[in-house]
Amino acid sequence: MKNKRKPLIELRKISKVYTQYGTEIIALDNVSLKIFPRDFVSIIGPSGSGKSTLLHCMGLLDRPTSGKVFIENKDTSKITGKEIATLRGKKIGFVFQNYNLIPRLTVIENVMLPGLIIGGEKSKLIDKASELLEEVGIKHRAQHKAVHLSGGEQQRVAIARALINDPVVVIADEPTGALDSESSGGIMELLTKLNRERKVTIVFVSHDLEIAKYGKRNILLRDGKIIKDSYESRIRDILKEASKTGKEVWR
Repeated sequence: MKNKRKPLIELRKISKVYTQYGTEIIALDNVSLKIFPRDFVSIIGPSGSGKSTLLHCMGLLDRPTSGKVFIENKDTSKITGKEIATLRGKKIGFVFQNYNLIPRLTVIENVMLPGLIIGGEKSKLIDKASELLEEVGIKHRAQHKAVHLSGGEQQRVAIARALINDPVVVIADEPTGALDSESSGGIMELLTKLNRERKVTIVFVSHDLEIAKYGKRNILLRDGKIIKDSYESRIRDILKEASKTGKEVWR
């Protein structure tokens, strides 16, 4: 059935080619993709399939070699520099494998930072950051320095930070990659809750197929191309598709 909702993010025939030691490497090959409101998307694929490159292009952290990226129908190929940074700051929240918190700042200062960067009012950001920290279960650590937190706690702070500017989508690159299994489960349950209750749109990459199962929509990449994209397929069905080419390394 055709999705009648307007996409928040749309990739139109994007390719990404890197040159390494004089050899061209195709990371993405003519990929088209739409991300819709309230989606909870897991992107999986073997090592080198283009998962992180796809996220980086989607999140305007990198430019495709060809093709276009639209954010709420805005053609980002027509803007550069500061405009890209502003659009990215307002529309996209990021969660990284290694958290990317600033150790010398307190937890609440880390959460507020993206809001301050785009010119938000400090007093309002303090209140909003406090609310978000309570929502992700880490408010009691608000005045602690980020460096003193456990990995799971740091990732909860990173999720709160990703939400501070009310982005249209949160992009998470291996959000549980540096965590143990218990902490990983807690982070994915939190993301599931945010998707369900706050209706936050989430796109995440994971090499861990148990983590990928949390996605309500599953996308399989191989050799820079989308092989399968379904709201209904279970991970084991996607793996049947993946197994057609034999043994692959999932990282």
